[in-house]
Amino acid sequence: MEIALPHGWEPRDYQLPFLRAMAPRMAGGGGRAVLVWHRRSGKDATALNFAACAAHVRRGVYWHMLPTATQARKAVWDAVDGEGRRVLDQVFPRPLRAATNATEMKIALKCGSLWQLVGSDNFNALVGANPVGVVFSEYSLADPAAWDYVRPILAENGGWAVFIFTPRGRNHGHALLEMAKRNPAWFAQVLSVDDTRRVDGTPVIPPAAIAEDRAAGMAEEVLRQEYWCSFDAALTGSYYGRALEAARAEGRIGAVAWEPALPVETWWDLGMSDSTAIWFAQRLGAEVRLIDYLEASGEGLPYYVQALREKPYAYGRHIAPHDIEVRELGTGKSRRETAWKLGVRFEVAPAQSLADGIEAVRGLLPHCRFDETRCGRGLEALTQYRRAWNDKTRDYMASPLHDWCSHAADSFRYGAVARGPGRLGRAPLAAEAAFRVLRP
Repeated sequence: MEIALPHGWEPRDYQLPFLRAMAPRMAGGGGRAVLVWHRRSGKDATALNFAACAAHVRRGVYWHMLPTATQARKAVWDAVDGEGRRVLDQVFPRPLRAATNATEMKIALKCGSLWQLVGSDNFNALVGANPVGVVFSEYSLADPAAWDYVRPILAENGGWAVFIFTPRGRNHGHALLEMAKRNPAWFAQVLSVDDTRRVDGTPVIPPAAIAEDRAAGMAEEVLRQEYWCSFDAALTGSYYGRALEAARAEGRIGAVAWEPALPVETWWDLGMSDSTAIWFAQRLGAEVRLIDYLEASGEGLPYYVQALREKPYAYGRHIAPHDIEVRELGTGKSRRETAWKLGVRFEVAPAQSLADGIEAVRGLLPHCRFDETRCGRGLEALTQYRRAWNDKTRDYMASPLHDWCSHAADSFRYGAVARGPGRLGRAPLAAEAAFRVLRP
């Protein structure tokens, strides 16, 4: 039985330039593309059908990566298209499959290739895989570290990468697009609703549909972002986006010098199975200078203590959340006690509600300066830290979305509620005197 690919899907005219540019790269030789297309323009459908064809040209592992695995399941694995078909049944017809694993969102093809839906929130769990083609869907909301992980793999095996998204401010997605525009080896395309037409010549998104969204209360800046691909609108639902835009406009994000005469504070969010995030701050009067940022996962306290020792800073306070007091089952000791033995004395941030902590951050940000290079990942996370979206009510929830941004935002919040110079919390051990990591 012969099945032509793509199966049951006809590309529109505006989708053809991407397909023509990337088709020669299916068999290898790299290939990179950035597609900034408006809402409901068929970004995922185009990328999925391209990947299905590529999987039958070159045998290998292919990933379609969304910001979270949960989002991947909702947006792609369980998706139904306008004709009532399961999207993946259209992209990967059943006769072409050797096996389907719904739990792992994985499809094995008879041609020998393997396609899988994954989340950038857990890319570390994919260690050991060797993908030859990766689609980064909703890349502007994804953990940018996922591309750093995948990039050397694709460089070695000649694999391709495609980034598809609508704008979410001038973040890592915007930076990638601007780089791609300057790089002749990359394909870059920005399409607003003014640039897309159906086969019959009618707009993909008719003006009446946009008017309906406007009448339903969609803000103009969101309309510009979603339909006209504007990078100038603040990230919708962001807690700190506007404050950080103001910081950039006022020149408080850029190069910030470390002042050796001032002590360096560290603000921690301690991860167990996920990331630990640390901000490095200096206070000069009312000004707070964020001079450095560290984040890693899968490491114990000794790793972070050693990382602090290797930096040239003289440390003052080390601020941690309340869970540092929790005693571990294996040792019976708290991580606070473990840190003390390693040379770090932690203070515990005052107990405050999440809402009060967020307000504390908002109050602190106008007094902050950020080193854009050393704090790049932390800044990106603070900018994208946002409220969770409720699909049923079509509105934002009161609580934050827990994703890769949470660790940097939480550690910054602990520093914000610990603004005073005095001691915080109780001392874990008697006769504590020193309050710094001593460098060898």
